Amino acid sequence: MNESAQPGEIDEIDEILETGETLETGGPAEPAHGVTTGAVARRLGVAPTTLRSWDRRYGIGPAAREDGRHRRWTPGDIAVLQEMCRLTASGVPPAEAARAARAGSVAAAPAAVSPAPARRPGSGNGLPLGDVRQECRGLGRAAVRLDSPTMDEMLGSLIGEYGLVTTWEEVMVPTLHAVGRKWETSGDQYVEVEHLLSWHVSTALRRVSIGALSGPRASAPPILLACVPGEQHTLPLEALAAGLAELGLPARMFGAAVPPEALVQAVRRTGPGAVVLWAQARSTAHHALARHVADTAWGVKGARARTTVLLAGPGWAGPAPAPGMLRPGGLREALGLLRGLSEAAATAPGGGGDGPGSGGDGPGGGGTPQRS
Repeated sequence: MNESAQPGEIDEIDEILETGETLETGGPAEPAHGVTTGAVARRLGVAPTTLRSWDRRYGIGPAAREDGRHRRWTPGDIAVLQEMCRLTASGVPPAEAARAARAGSVAAAPAAVSPAPARRPGSGNGLPLGDVRQECRGLGRAAVRLDSPTMDEMLGSLIGEYGLVTTWEEVMVPTLHAVGRKWETSGDQYVEVEHLLSWHVSTALRRVSIGALSGPRASAPPILLACVPGEQHTLPLEALAAGLAELGLPARMFGAAVPPEALVQAVRRTGPGAVVLWAQARSTAHHALARHVADTAWGVKGARARTTVLLAGPGWAGPAPAPGMLRPGGLREALGLLRGLSEAAATAPGGGGDGPGSGGDGPGGGGTPQRS
């Protein structure tokens, strides 16, 4: 994976990812008994199986084990791992890197009590991750190394441990934003890092959606998810689709840059309980389209229904295009609003079903009236 990376490039990558605080001194204090292999792996952006292999083959492991069995890593152990990661990333063979990392930890031991020099505020060095989970640093390191297996393992582990919403809001989004900002400020460098990270985030979200298909499904009109014309950022809607799948709510994901005519036809054909329109920037926020979707009616004469429009994304900042449109502040709030709308539609007279022909007056049992 790193064969094509030159030492100079690796040094630059290390500087990009360095945030000015070491694992020993940054963030919350380590537990007195050390941290687990999984926690260390996430922080360093290395697969847990790699750490166990290094321990078994090269003796790069914790100095002490809980109950003689469970690995617990101290700050000194982690410092050796950091040096091992740096050396192997620059092309040093693992066995040689292990010897150098262990020797370096012994030589540096007397100075270990000295605090690291403070980083100059606003120096511009490092991914601007800010006050977010340590896992962001590990995921960012794996992304910069173009380490696909580690990113897959980390994202799956994080979702399993923290849940979809927390992982999206506190790990995925901050890391994606940090990589994106570095791309924008470095003359289009690291484009491959941003694209690969986005792909793996999308893959992890899709796995959540697929895994939830075997669960119970609600009897409610579908929720349509679409990016406005000209909008290519689909990941937030993919996260929303995954969250809806976990809730058992039916959804239809139309993806990037949906033409107005196609979206209106989809509304008429499905009778949705809600339509979520994503706009990343004000330049793509299509106010006329939002009003048109909200005004689109379906069903038989005398029992026409309309949907509720949710305006998602920072592009919709400012006054709403029309009264009654909802503007969630994030994934968690959007899921709460949509669950409430779906429950209301399912319990309404003639409600329930998923699409035309499922009962009630008109497609999807009449949908949910737009609020004013």
